[in-house]
Amino acid sequence: MAQRTLACIACHGEQGRAGPDGYYPRLAGKPAGYLYHQLINFRDGRRHYGLMTRMVDVLNDDYLMEIARHFAGLQAPYPPPAPPASPPPADVLARGRTLAQQGDAGRRLPACAQCHGQRLTGALPDVPGLLGLPQDYLMAQLGGWRTGQRRAHAPDCMASVVQRLSDRDAYAVVSWLALQPVPADASPAPERPARRADTIDLACGAPLTPRGRP
Repeated sequence: MAQRTLACIACHGEQGRAGPDGYYPRLAGKPAGYLYHQLINFRDGRRHYGLMTRMVDVLNDDYLMEIARHFAGLQAPYPPPAPPASPPPADVLARGRTLAQQGDAGRRLPACAQCHGQRLTGALPDVPGLLGLPQDYLMAQLGGWRTGQRRAHAPDCMASVVQRLSDRDAYAVVSWLALQPVPADASPAPERPARRADTIDLACGAPLTPRGRP
């Protein structure tokens, strides 16, 4: 499989550690379910990037799951977060931390940690981590959800969240996330955190895995 995925690492870096320009995200160690869902989304038109689509549009579900499991099983150290050219103000970072860890019930915004794990390193079987990603990449993904360039199976929980997120709050939470170091053990949590009574729980759709396998 390492030989078969050389085309992947040409952009996503050795072992899928991430491309040098920050545009191609890390693949190594992300939950296999998440990686599989994204490959399916590129193939089936819910995500739009021509190069990715051309690479996967002839691959079946089983083969895409093999690719996902290959990268999910790779463990590689993360580099420290790059310092921003213009550090965000302290109040912006404080707001970003609040949104990431607690959310904003008044605006019906769940905390990032509610789905992405208390350590924000993701959760099995299919929720990705949010740490170790550049600010520009994170902001671009929020923009993609807002404009419909990035979609998921219905119900599309991230699309619902992003529509409630102001531009200022999007900048705040992305700025805070991009500055957080990745813990030495960056493995995803074994499951999503239990829903708290005072938070908003959004249902998220997902495709079936091949033959119903986790």
